[in-house]
Amino acid sequence: MKVILVMALTADGKIGRTPEHFPDWTGKSDKQLFKRISQQAGVVVMGSKTFDTFGRPLPGRKNVVMTRNPKRSSDQADLVFTGAPPQQLLATLSREGYREVILAGGAVINTLFAQANLIDEMIITISPKIFGQGLSLFTGPLDIDLELLAIDRPDANLILTHYRVVK
Repeated sequence: MKVILVMALTADGKIGRTPEHFPDWTGKSDKQLFKRISQQAGVVVMGSKTFDTFGRPLPGRKNVVMTRNPKRSSDQADLVFTGAPPQQLLATLSREGYREVILAGGAVINTLFAQANLIDEMIITISPKIFGQGLSLFTGPLDIDLELLAIDRPDANLILTHYRVVK
């Protein structure tokens, strides 16, 4: 199972001002990129705070929301709440036929996957914004080596970087 972390960062390395910050600052081309990549994979994994900022499942793909609240549930086929650890979640998705998972944050969920050495690639877009303070890509200390696979400019103001995680 390939896990690809897909996130947008400000120029000063923030993924949001607060956990509740709606990601409306990233621009149209970043949103289109995320939609294309996540629909191609068929499944996107995120934390409950990230899901709550969207307020609804992202259409055209399975939405898996990692939560510590065992009472959260859904009767929608494209929305699953789970308290399973990352390895168990990936095993379940693999049994369901998924070959690729898009990891969409937030920082706590990113860190859980990184600490378990489960992230294979990272697609990071850098937006021309500066927050000065806010949420980082990860919440704790890590030591991850990356190999740059590609750099692109989806539009005049956006930089896309694609890395492989060296394991």
